[in-house]
Amino acid sequence: MFEIFDTYPWLLPIVIFFGRICDVTLGTLRIIFVSKGERKKAPIVGFFEVFIWVVIISQIFSHTNSIIAYLAYAGGYAAGNFIGILVENKIAFGYVLFRIYTKKDGRQLAQLLNKNDFGSTFIKGEGAVSEVGIIETVVSRKSQRKVIKIIDDFDSSAFYLIEDIRSKQKGIFAISSSAGLPRLGK
Repeated sequence: MFEIFDTYPWLLPIVIFFGRICDVTLGTLRIIFVSKGERKKAPIVGFFEVFIWVVIISQIFSHTNSIIAYLAYAGGYAAGNFIGILVENKIAFGYVLFRIYTKKDGRQLAQLLNKNDFGSTFIKGEGAVSEVGIIETVVSRKSQRKVIKIIDDFDSSAFYLIEDIRSKQKGIFAISSSAGLPRLGK
């Protein structure tokens, strides 16, 4: 099936290397989709991931005496992990929960977040040394940097946690581009 590698043996490590990059990157995305409960996306990505892997591993087994093929396989795996992380950060799939603790007036921060189209909840709390404002907001991962800037501009010494969430339901989320109004969650 792959007689081309007998004619051009230098091509085999290149195909193995880039094949591994593709299948490991897809594996990274599949794990993300599984963890987010994306029941339709995960199996489709998994199909292509395994298909590419089977083709690549069959070439490794067909050329068992090629140390260069083994190195290409390992190098492609390492590069695939790196590229998978880059792709995942670029698509920033999903939502995160910000839990912010501030000694300043937390109501003001909640209002500031609301003005910037991030629905938020303010709670009064008692910290180890003083009263604190606790603000929670759920935002898309793509909006993370904007929220961090708002927090830092408001209170550079605020303590906050960012938690990955699997799903969300109901609430107020960023403005819908079509209507120009805050979008109510499902």
